[in-house]
Amino acid sequence: MGRLGPITAHVCRAASSRHIEHGSGVEFALKRTHRNPIGSFRFQCGTLDPLSWKNPRQRGGRMSGQGQRLNVVPTVTMLGVMKARLVGATRGHALLKKKSDALTVQFRSILKNIVSTKESMGEIMRNSSFALTEAKYVAGDNIKHVVLESVKSASLRVRSRQENVAGVKLPRFEHFVDHGAGDVKSDLTGLARGGQQVQACRTAYVKAIEVLVELASLQTSFLTLDEAIKTTNRRVNALENVVKPRLENTINYIKGELDELEREDFFRLKKIQGYKKREIERQQQAAKNFVEEQYAEISLRKGMSINSAHNLLFVGAEKDADIIF
Repeated sequence: MGRLGPITAHVCRAASSRHIEHGSGVEFALKRTHRNPIGSFRFQCGTLDPLSWKNPRQRGGRMSGQGQRLNVVPTVTMLGVMKARLVGATRGHALLKKKSDALTVQFRSILKNIVSTKESMGEIMRNSSFALTEAKYVAGDNIKHVVLESVKSASLRVRSRQENVAGVKLPRFEHFVDHGAGDVKSDLTGLARGGQQVQACRTAYVKAIEVLVELASLQTSFLTLDEAIKTTNRRVNALENVVKPRLENTINYIKGELDELEREDFFRLKKIQGYKKREIERQQQAAKNFVEEQYAEISLRKGMSINSAHNLLFVGAEKDADIIF
């Protein structure tokens, strides 16, 4: 402190004891320089922040701690509002947790179905490819053009619907056969040769399409559920780690402020009581002094003291006998 000089030492003592007044025009804050971090200080004009005297990590911790509550007025009404919000946040957290659990169960079920469907899809696609190869070998390579000419529109169609699982709408795809869309000529395809292989190939590919539609439905539901679970978990974590602690800290802050106000009111009442008591005593003492002054003034006028007058009256009353009686 001796190396800093008397003025700097005085400012350092004032800063350490927090005697620098806030809002006094030009305020000084001491900061350690980066060039000479051992003991040199410099002045910086600006607002005096008591947190700047401490470690930056401590400053960050305090600022983050202050941000963990809402900026509200500490009143009884606001305390009721915060308690109601905390009850709502708790109920919402419980509901979202149940929703997340239900979606997770459905997610795992869909994942098992996807795995089993993909395992069976390999065998089905291999059988359909072999059936197409057999049909081409028996009926010839022109069988593809013959099939395309004999069919005007597809009889196997896909329709979509939505399934609600815990508030999440999952798309579902279903295949169905439109009997009116097909042509009668398709049944006569390969009548000359290879008709049986063509029908077997058609059956194999219908089965393959059914598996593909089922797999597409499962994978679409899988992706939708994955996104819904992530969103729900983010909400659950936000309620659990941000909203509820912030509301609880706000409630504790309001309770502390209300208790402090109650203690201040009690202390104020005690001070007022003491002041009134002292005032009554002072008035009584003043009245007593006034009476004594009046007695003293009367005694001075008569040339004797009040005690002497009282004594004379008492002695005269004892010596004077009643003459008549």
